[in-house]
Amino acid sequence: MTVRLSARGVGCVLLDIEGTTTPISFVHDVLFRFARQHLESYLRDERNSAALRDIVYRLRTEHAEDVARGESPPPHEEHGIDWPAAYLRWLMDRDRKSPALKQLQGLIWERGYQAGELRGQVFSEVPTAIRTWRANGIDVAIYSSGSELAQRRLFESIEGDDLTPFITAFFDTAVGPKQSAVSYGNIARGLGRDPASILFVSDVTAELAAARAAGMQVLLSIRPGNGVQPDAGHFEGVRTFEEIL
Repeated sequence: MTVRLSARGVGCVLLDIEGTTTPISFVHDVLFRFARQHLESYLRDERNSAALRDIVYRLRTEHAEDVARGESPPPHEEHGIDWPAAYLRWLMDRDRKSPALKQLQGLIWERGYQAGELRGQVFSEVPTAIRTWRANGIDVAIYSSGSELAQRRLFESIEGDDLTPFITAFFDTAVGPKQSAVSYGNIARGLGRDPASILFVSDVTAELAAARAAGMQVLLSIRPGNGVQPDAGHFEGVRTFEEIL
């Protein structure tokens, strides 16, 4: 299919990352694995930093909320890195969209990007598509559960490319959960746009339903490796950004 942005009155394309701009395998097999492998060393190296103290404070709050919900996270301990490490691994095992975990992962990945151990990865047509949209006066923004820092590092470190100059704004879950319509309203206000002029592209139908409820236009990203989504037939789908003109 072909989606013509001008015909639909789209002024901004809002993109998810995992399964949309970037292969799921890169996120899970490279980024998540790197964060897990370097978790303890980062906690030891940064144990006296203000950033890590803030993360641990937020983890304690999240831990208390988990206990109140009747879950069984690792018991809390006040000192050392053993408890934060154990709880963070527990969150990782459940793929929790924990704000504290996402902030920490972003900091660990930043080390990897700076050391040249990590490079961002996107599908082959993504750089050309983003540049073409911008050349045609269409803004491009990113909304991911990964931290804004992690998003920026991914898009600036693509082999032989830096896409960040072409991206208007980055949003993470500071605006709200990705399956809440309120979050997409917050993004529209942050962009200074009518939600109807924003096209959100994601591989997760629950996110598309939330964006649609907020008044945005939506497209389902159908990429190799993406999981089968419930109610996928209720959404238009694209297999490549070359279909979005």
